[in-house]
Parts: sequence; structure tokens; C-alpha cells
Amino acid sequence: MTAIAPWGENAEDAFDQGLVELGLGDARIIQAQGAMLPIGFTVTAPKPLPIGSLVECHIASSYAWNGSSASAGVAFAHCITPEGDECSIVATISTDLDYEETVLALRRNLQRKLASRDLEVTSFDVAVDEVTAGQDHHGVAIAALILPDSLSIGTTRTGPIRGSLTRESEEAPKPKVQTKAPAAPALRPGQKGQNSGTDFSI
Repeated sequence: MTAIAPWGENAEDAFDQGLVELGLGDARIIQAQGAMLPIGFTVTAPKPLPIGSLVECHIASSYAWNGSSASAGVAFAHCITPEGDECSIVATISTDLDYEETVLALRRNLQRKLASRDLEVTSFDVAVDEVTAGQDHHGVAIAALILPDSLSIGTTRTGPIRGSLTRESEEAPKPKVQTKAPAAPALRPGQKGQNSGTDFSI
């Protein structure tokens, strides 16, 4: 997990420079959504990724231009559920605030996610960076939590189902059978329909 703040000739160039600085310049990235991290998530030192690696990431990015500022951050927390199960969650944020304000906003986001899931924190960490773009340049603040091994097929573990966060489904009534008129046959360009006297060919 880290955050960086490069410049570039345009927004895309700045973002690509950021990926290189994050160690993701040679990877194919899947942007992850949702709060929960894989069961067994632990923090490890960064390691080089092979060219073409498919990598899941929680990424926040915020752009600045010509002297303006932006910040981005990512945070995670190791937690315990009321049932005693261990899990981890992640939060991201993109702002036009300064570093300190972004850290506070990110921590509030993380606290809300914890509260809505009734989780108790055992440890947490945040990574935030701020960028101020140079004259006639684009800047980007990028924060990322990188999960290089989460897509290993057949090895991903999941945790128990939390009964308090799910609802029992009611048996839905069987849908009524509806009949539809047969579809008209497909026509090739320039071909006339059987009952059409108008030619729409180009």
C-alpha cells in the first residue's frame, strides 16, 4: 500500500507515470470495488511483478492542473466480527483538499465502513499523498492497495456468512407464462421485406 504524486504532460501521462512509480507499470490492473479484503490479507513488502501480470488493486486517483492541488488516499483495517471472525476492510478517497484534511476524511470513511458492519479494529494504516501541479502541467495523486495474489484461481478463501447482514428470501410467485409473436426474419442490407414496398438500401 502506497501513495505517490507525479506530474505529466496530460492527465493520462501523469497517471501512467504514477503506475510506474507504484511498481505497476508493467501490470494489467483490475480495479477492485467493495470494502472487504480477501480472507487472510496481510501486509507484505513490495515485490517486482512480471510483465503482463494481472493484478487486483484498490486505487484512488485525484487530478490537478496548472498550480492546483489534489490528494488521494487508501486505508485498511484488520478487524474482528461480533462472532469472533477475523477480516480486513479497505477505504479509498479522492479529494481536492490538502494532505491533513484528506487523512481525516479517509479515516472517517474507514470508521463509517467499520460501524456499518459492526467490526472491531485490531490494527489499521493509511497512505495519502498530495500533488500540486506545475505550470501548464497535469498532476495526479494516486493511492493504491495492491493485491498481487488475490486472483490465484482455486486458492481464494472466503469467510463465513454473517447472518445479521443477510435476509431470508421469500418464495417469489411463479411468473405468468407469456407468449410472444414470432420475430420477423432478419434481412440483409438492401433486401426488401415481404410486405414492404420501400427500399432503404444505401
